[in-house]
Amino acid sequence: MTLILYERLCADDRRPSPYCWRARLALAHKGLKPDEYRAIKFTEAEKVGFSGQGKVPVLVDGDEVVWDSWTIATYLEEAYPDAPSLFGGERGKALARFVNHWTNECLQKAFAPVVVPSLHAVTHAEDQDYYRETRETKWGLTLDDMRAQRGERITALHQTFAPLRELLAEQPFVCGSQPGYADYLAFGEFQWARCVDPEDLVPAEDKEIRTWRTRMLDLFDGLARQVTAFDTAA
Repeated sequence: MTLILYERLCADDRRPSPYCWRARLALAHKGLKPDEYRAIKFTEAEKVGFSGQGKVPVLVDGDEVVWDSWTIATYLEEAYPDAPSLFGGERGKALARFVNHWTNECLQKAFAPVVVPSLHAVTHAEDQDYYRETRETKWGLTLDDMRAQRGERITALHQTFAPLRELLAEQPFVCGSQPGYADYLAFGEFQWARCVDPEDLVPAEDKEIRTWRTRMLDLFDGLARQVTAFDTAA
């Protein structure tokens, strides 16, 4: 059966979406390699209109069409039960659901005021007006305001790292000795930044997170390294 993942595309073939990275890594964890990654611009939502909505990621697995990164993960877990588990059982799935909410409500909202203006700079020219309008409406700030606040926002971002930093001081991955879906949830945000922001947003002294990020970049034969990104994150 044909396996296709639709994901976000920016200039220079950048693939920045943290949600799409969750899906990419979930597929790799299951040992599944898409026949095709179909990348779409911000103004090409009609290309995934067959899914009943206009957002990515969208996974096409034969006759099955699944959208939303969490729904894709749970679909893969159920559709491929003999492949390595993303969650490690129902309790692990419940904990991953918590990490999903923490990532969306805390980590992503700390990254966004820093990363969103940088992403605007690497969108395709025909996407820039749409991107500016939608992001300024969503965050209630202009991109220029976000840029002006960058220093203080980076300080706040580093404070948000605290629980992740403390956990990774005790174990190599969020999920313990081996990576799982909770790792892919958190890592997607760091990969988002790596794809669009020329500054490394993890300070040098934050060794626990930097070491984990390197481990994540090395997973699955360096899957997360095989895209256009700034090379500040080793």
